Amino acid sequence: MQLNELISVLKPIEVIGSTDKAIHGLHFDSRKIGVGDVFVAQVGTAVDGHTFIDGCVAKGAAAIVLSKREYLPVICNPSPVTFILVENTDKALGLMASKWFGEPSKALTLVGVTGTNGKTTIATLLYKLVRALGHKAGLLSTVVNYIEDEAVPATHTTPDAIELNGLLRRMVDAGCEYAFMEVSSHAIAQERIAGLDFDGALFTNLTRDHIDYHKTFDNYRDTKKRLFDNLKKTAFAVTNKDDKNGLVMTQNCKAAVHTYSTRSLADYKAQILEEGFDGMLLNLNGKEVFVPLVGRFNVSNLLCIYGAALNLGFDELDVLRVLSTLKPVNGRFETIRSPKGWTAIVDYAHTPDAVDNVIQTIREILNSKAINPQSGYTAKLITVIGCGGNRDKGKRPMMAKIAKQGSEQLILTSDNPRDEEPADILNDMKAGLTEEELRSTLVIEDRAAAIQTACTLAQKDDVILVAGKGHEDYQIIKGVKHHFDDHEEVRKYAN
Repeated sequence: MQLNELISVLKPIEVIGSTDKAIHGLHFDSRKIGVGDVFVAQVGTAVDGHTFIDGCVAKGAAAIVLSKREYLPVICNPSPVTFILVENTDKALGLMASKWFGEPSKALTLVGVTGTNGKTTIATLLYKLVRALGHKAGLLSTVVNYIEDEAVPATHTTPDAIELNGLLRRMVDAGCEYAFMEVSSHAIAQERIAGLDFDGALFTNLTRDHIDYHKTFDNYRDTKKRLFDNLKKTAFAVTNKDDKNGLVMTQNCKAAVHTYSTRSLADYKAQILEEGFDGMLLNLNGKEVFVPLVGRFNVSNLLCIYGAALNLGFDELDVLRVLSTLKPVNGRFETIRSPKGWTAIVDYAHTPDAVDNVIQTIREILNSKAINPQSGYTAKLITVIGCGGNRDKGKRPMMAKIAKQGSEQLILTSDNPRDEEPADILNDMKAGLTEEELRSTLVIEDRAAAIQTACTLAQKDDVILVAGKGHEDYQIIKGVKHHFDDHEEVRKYAN
């Protein structure tokens, strides 16, 4: 590709040097630069890419895209390298990445899912639903990416702009018609989705998360809103009317807006008729359907999926038929039954709202059959929970308080401590509990030992909630990734 074609999607402030030259590659990582490549100098949170410009020039870069004027070459000392000054290199990278890969999002029906909780479930089940209806599709998610049947490991909720467009290109080449994508607030803020052509956007809910990055809840909310602000007129938006920010998301949205709700009038609505740990019988827009998912939060997720599918043009009865077959996503309210009579739930809940939703769902089911008629024993909930290191500290005491209030037995433990001391994280969580609550709370730093303790304490009909890691099969301790899987730990003691 020629440089002038690659930068045709930009509005440069200034260009120094020729743009009539062939380009061999596009990178934001200076270590990958080779002769004839374009280096995009991003201003990162930890490292400023502008400081690597000289090294990239020495490696034979053909062009440098930058946003800081002081790094432009002195005019009296011309360089064979072309310098392109732009306002925002993050956005420039997204636009150029799309151009470099042939604008693959325009060849797909691309649907983005954003919100605090539910993104993975909605994106994954939409991907499965569309494929079950006979269409080729791709998935970009927190758990794993898919190009039809091919699994591609996921490193971020939303990949960087180059990886993202590369995956979309591979989907197009594989014949995919649809792509479903989790869109994180980080990805929007960092312009990773710049240049993508969304045909639909879905909003789940908004609760406290990533305040360490966005600084305020308003910043977090407004960042999410940008996905809807940038939709084209021919696109559709499906938003959660039960969330107070649901209609805020679609203010000023040019796309056709549709709503879903479990509590009020909306385009798509549902109520639970019957519920157990194996699934729910729902009345969904006037039609009864049994789904193998559990919880009021999953009713909202299913309504969002249902609304998206109808907006994509699929037949309602076909959609309901497939919904009745969809299984939970890995690490999202996954049930493990023990022959000893207790049940374990492994869930990714790692925000106060998510923890509350999962616990309330378990409580509703337990309360419906609270006492074992044979023994007279009242079933209890044992919750094992920790909080991640190097993340929002403000939610730690909140999560501990919610877990304590909803459980008969609480066990505080480690999650992914990352670079923090596990004991410091646990102390932050303990700060949310009263002295009386602390006396009946177990604090077991080692997560494997905490899960073993919960399984040992559990009796027939009890439920163990292991929250926070869900699909993750690792722990990061002092920067080192160790294998650790909540499912594996529970199954050790289930038999």
